[in-house]
Order: sequence, then C-alpha cells, then structure tokens
Amino acid sequence: MNISLNGYGEHVATFEAEAGVTAGMPVKITGNGMVGAGAALDAFCGVAVSVRGGFAAIQLGGYVKVPYSGTAPAVGYQKLNCAGGGKVQAESTGRSLLVTDVDTAAQTCGIIL
Repeated sequence: MNISLNGYGEHVATFEAEAGVTAGMPVKITGNGMVGAGAALDAFCGVAVSVRGGFAAIQLGGYVKVPYSGTAPAVGYQKLNCAGGGKVQAESTGRSLLVTDVDTAAQTCGIIL
C-alpha cells in the first residue's frame, strides 16, 4: 500500500487485562473495566496496543492492522469477529467494519474500528 492510515482517528483507553492478552490481538470486554482474548466468533471491542503489569492499552477507534484467519476479508465494509488465537475472521454475524487493505501474503488486514 502506497499510503499510510496509521494514527487515523486513534482512540485508546486503559483496561485491566486478563492473562493471555498480548499486543496486536483483538479483545473483548470480560468484566467491569477488564478485557480478555476473544475466542472464535466472539465480538471484539478493540485491539490491544500494549500490555504491561496486568493492564492493556486498547485501541477502540481508528485504523489498525490485524491478523486474520480463514478466507481473506474483502475491502469495504465487512462483518468481522474474533477467530481465536489473536486473529479476526470475516463472518456473517460479526461487527461491521471498514476493511481498507488486505495483505494475503502476511494474512493481515487494515480496518477502521
């Protein structure tokens, strides 16, 4: 991709993080002010930007690049949810998000949350 969307509309908030949350993975709300790793077909609220000391900075809005599993999502508005293993997947029941770019070799896609 010849352009960069990094930094576009970023909104980041700090949450307590359950064990297993790592930077770059989609996460779901698991309790009051707490996030955890999403299992297959879970709706995700955002993507962990960093994790340290039991807390995670979660990007809730803006552009982010995430790994995907299964069929590559198409660019445009697609329904995405967790695939497990820190990835997302295109599904008919997921959250409608704008997919801006897809790298099939790296199995990543850029999305606007």
